[in-house]
Amino acid sequence: MGEDNRTRLTAWVHGHVQGVGFRWWTRSRAKELGLAGSATNYPDGRVLVVAEGPEEVCLALLRRLGEQPSTTRRPGRVDTVVEQWSEPRGESGFTER
Repeated sequence: MGEDNRTRLTAWVHGHVQGVGFRWWTRSRAKELGLAGSATNYPDGRVLVVAEGPEEVCLALLRRLGEQPSTTRRPGRVDTVVEQWSEPRGESGFTER
């Protein structure tokens, strides 16, 4: 997936994930892993998570997002995560939107 195995993960997180600190939690996990991107609330209740970095590190974040039950004290309730992979676009930092 590109030079040095970098990739872009786009994950739509469904469940009770707004108003519970989910974006903050996601940003903290992404920063711990050294990923760049964002976590954004959508009007329909989903959170869109975009993360760029090494493929195996993006996979680690994806596992944490959908982990059942959450062993990392993830806030809220995740029912499903729909993922898409693409080429990185050069994100820097990790923001909550």
